[in-house]
Amino acid sequence: MSQHRRAVSPQVYRRRRTVVFGGLGVVLAALVYLPLTLLAPLPAAAVTVTAPTESSPEATPLALPSYGASAIGAVGFDGLLGQGGTTDAVPMASITKVITAMVVLQSFPLAPGEEGPSVTMTGVDAGYYGEYLAQNGTVSPVRSGMTFTERDLLELVLVKSANNYTKSLMMWAFGSQEAYVEAARAWLASQGLDGIVVLEPTGIDPANVGPAAQLVELGRIALADPTVAEIVASTSVEVPDLGELPNTNKLLGISGVDGIKTGTLDDFGANLLFSADYSVGTTSITLVGVVLGGPDHPTIDADILALLASTVANLSEVEVVTDAEALASYATIWGDEIPAIARDPATLLVWAGTPIDVQVVTEDVVTGVAGEDVGDAVVTSGTRSVTIDLELASDVADPGPWWRLTNPAALF
Repeated sequence: MSQHRRAVSPQVYRRRRTVVFGGLGVVLAALVYLPLTLLAPLPAAAVTVTAPTESSPEATPLALPSYGASAIGAVGFDGLLGQGGTTDAVPMASITKVITAMVVLQSFPLAPGEEGPSVTMTGVDAGYYGEYLAQNGTVSPVRSGMTFTERDLLELVLVKSANNYTKSLMMWAFGSQEAYVEAARAWLASQGLDGIVVLEPTGIDPANVGPAAQLVELGRIALADPTVAEIVASTSVEVPDLGELPNTNKLLGISGVDGIKTGTLDDFGANLLFSADYSVGTTSITLVGVVLGGPDHPTIDADILALLASTVANLSEVEVVTDAEALASYATIWGDEIPAIARDPATLLVWAGTPIDVQVVTEDVVTGVAGEDVGDAVVTSGTRSVTIDLELASDVADPGPWWRLTNPAALF
């Protein structure tokens, strides 16, 4: 039996070829389009920062004395908060003994509560009593054979302000006044206190001088030593063979005052290097100041209390960020908008009149989960700052395959 093929016209052949290849094209296009759109990387969300604007309370004048030299600062604040009178170096009197104590402790450090080595007084030490008594200096009884620890001697220096025991401590530690002066000058230079001049350890020589600003810094440095800080805060000390000795600083325990050192020279006046602790809101702060060349100690004590009160009045704790406050917002191209919020509330202790600056730094976000860290806010006022972590308030979810397939222009 013979078979015959029906002839296919050219038009039909072309149509069939078009259908076949067109279908293949669709399949191929789909094979390319689907992976490209479904797997294409998403762009990072656009971020808008909404940093808060904070203002500092208005400053009020400090009650700085009109006489001599005075200055006040605070631990954690650079420089001074206020200064009055002369800026020249003036006699330090017994504030010099703070330097002597710090230089001795540099060579013979004491841990908190430690007594240190024992020192036995000799006939030479007994002679210092008459030497300083003749100069109308503060002294405490001594006799050959008495034994004191290093801490006992530091208490006699910083609490009783005994010139004779100050010289005994100096001679025990350095062997000569010349060696002490060399060590003191080196220590002062290392601390940046180049305006302070020390010629002897007690301050009875009016040529021991310092500018008020650098004496405030000396106070900050001294308080950083726990042994010195504990001793100068003592209203009295019990020293073997000498009994209970009251502190020459009569302001201790009044209005937060807890240090540091008195000084008196007949031809210059009354001095006090002082410190006081306060709570401002939830923040604790230590003020450090000095008044030099006052008419007498009752006068400068009253003026120091007024200065402290006016200083505290210029400090305030500002709530710079509230709990869950939105500081930025992430907007995705598929229409979601997610706030970046403060993880915790934050406060900052500020000095009146000092600008408050808020800087928000965010990270790129494509997708993320609620609570994810996405940056920081740094709030600064003067030299003080606080850093707040930012987190996503809710999820930044992937838009899903349908959005990707229907929005190719957004992906390429």
